Formats: sequence, C-alpha cells, structure tokens
Amino acid sequence: MTLYDRLGGEPAINLVVERFYVRVLADPLLAPFFQDVEMPRLKRHQFAFLSQVLGGPQQYVGASMSKAHSRLRIANRHFDAVATHLVETLRELGVSEELIGEVAAAVTPLAGQIVNTAEAAVA
Repeated sequence: MTLYDRLGGEPAINLVVERFYVRVLADPLLAPFFQDVEMPRLKRHQFAFLSQVLGGPQQYVGASMSKAHSRLRIANRHFDAVATHLVETLRELGVSEELIGEVAAAVTPLAGQIVNTAEAAVA
C-alpha cells in the first residue's frame, strides 16, 4: 500500500493541499511568493505533485521543480517554513507521526531543486 493510500488517497491529499495553503498564505515570510499567483491552478499542480511523490496515480506534468521556482528567490528558511507548514497541516488532520515522517522523507530531498538563493548567516 502506497503512502498516498495510507494517507487516505485523493480526498485526503486534496484536504491537505487546501489546509496547507491556508497556513502558507497566512505566513508573512511566504505570502509574498504567492502574490499574483492563480491559486486554483497552483493547488491543482500541488495536488498532482504530492500525489506523485507519495505514490499515487496522478502524475505531475508541470515544469521541473528547479524551473518552476527559478524566478523566485527561495532560501533554506523558506523551504523549511513550507516543510513546517506541511508537517503541521498533517498533524492538524490527525496523521500519525510515523506517516508524517515518511511524507517528510519524501519531500525533504527536493530542497536541492527548489532552494536557489544562499543567505548570509545571521550573527
């Protein structure tokens, strides 16, 4: 059984995406990235992307992760904030810590394709 199935399949992933973006758009660190973004389209892409990464039947057919994020200045702190929102969304929905760990393990390696801006260390 795939991680996608163990999370509850299409209805669960749709709910995760909806709740996730409520959190992300309310975050002052991340909200500026989504100005002028067609959110229904982005949510469809995110659903397909998460479905594919988690072993579901939907296939993401958008731009590569690096190309899709290339015009944005994404640093590690941005990626970490997004990952935290995903984890907190899963917790809010009652997903077990074991499954959350599996989701994080599937998504975290993508940082290398998404983070494209180095930041100086804060003293």
